[in-house]
Formats: sequence, structure tokens, C-alpha cells
Amino acid sequence: QVQLVESGGGLVRPGGSLRLSCAASGFTFSSYFMYWYRQVPGKERELVAAISFTGAGTNYANSVKGRFTISRDNAKDTVYLQMNNLRLEDTAVYTCATKRGETFNWGQGTQVTVSS
Repeated sequence: QVQLVESGGGLVRPGGSLRLSCAASGFTFSSYFMYWYRQVPGKERELVAAISFTGAGTNYANSVKGRFTISRDNAKDTVYLQMNNLRLEDTAVYTCATKRGETFNWGQGTQVTVSS
């Protein structure tokens, strides 16, 4: 059974940093791309970052390029999202995900609030 458990969210001031973690289990982690999404109430879910099997390939939403870094540790079955220079508009629930075939598996999400 696939499980994705996020942690590391919280309240931070503009310009601050947070590091999100997503611990995976129930599948062969190193065989799948991993994704971080975010969603604000009333808005569509947005793909923030993606990372390839080995971590050699990454992709980012334009809104976070240069500020966020996705990484993974296949020995620990964990994907990370380092978020620097956070802005008010980064406030959202952040969720990690993987896609196996046509099926997305989602974590429960972690709240990130950027506020002064």
C-alpha cells in the first residue's frame, strides 16, 4: 500500500526558508518520478516541482524557479523541497505525489503559511 507522509510545514516570515520532507513507502521509490504540488483554497492544484528517478533531472514552476530546490534520497525513500526566500503567495498546502501508470498517489499535505 502506497503511503506518502509529508512533514516540515509551518509558519514563516517573508524571506524565510522551510524544508519539506515526504517519506514514501509501499512501492519501489527509486523507480518513480516524484512531485511536489501546492493548492490554495478556491484555486487549482499547481505543480511546483518534479524530480526524476535518480534526481539528475528536475523541473520547476516558473513562480518558484531560483527559490525552491527539489531533491531525493533513494536510500531513505524520501523526497525534499527546500524553499528559500518565501513569499506571501507561497502560502498553500503542499503535497507530494507519485504517478504509477495512470494512477496518482498523494500524501495528506502539509500547510505552509508565509506571513509577517
